Amino acid sequence: QVQVVESGGGLVQPGESLRLSCAASGSIYTINAMGWYRQAPGKARRLVADIRDGGGTNYADSVKDRFTISGDNAKKIVYLQMNTLKPEDTAVYYCFGYSEMYSKTYWGQGTQVTVSS
Repeated sequence: QVQVVESGGGLVQPGESLRLSCAASGSIYTINAMGWYRQAPGKARRLVADIRDGGGTNYADSVKDRFTISGDNAKKIVYLQMNTLKPEDTAVYYCFGYSEMYSKTYWGQGTQVTVSS
């Protein structure tokens, strides 16, 4: 079994930065990719960014050039550095870990990010 815990959300003003952290524990050797989704009120959960075992990354168009995903693959820890935040980035951010072995996605509990003046 795998557990995923994220942290680092909060309230910031437009243009400011925030860094989210996420760590997987348990049978982390089964995890092949980690990343972040977000869900704004009344909207579907959407991918923000992910990073795979080989280091390849993927970003939503809306966050390219502003957000950077990085981490420690051996420890299954990932970070999401969010710069130049906008009000439309306001959402609950969910970290996930994906296991190809079990074809299963493990989710964190979510952390609120609010961008408002």
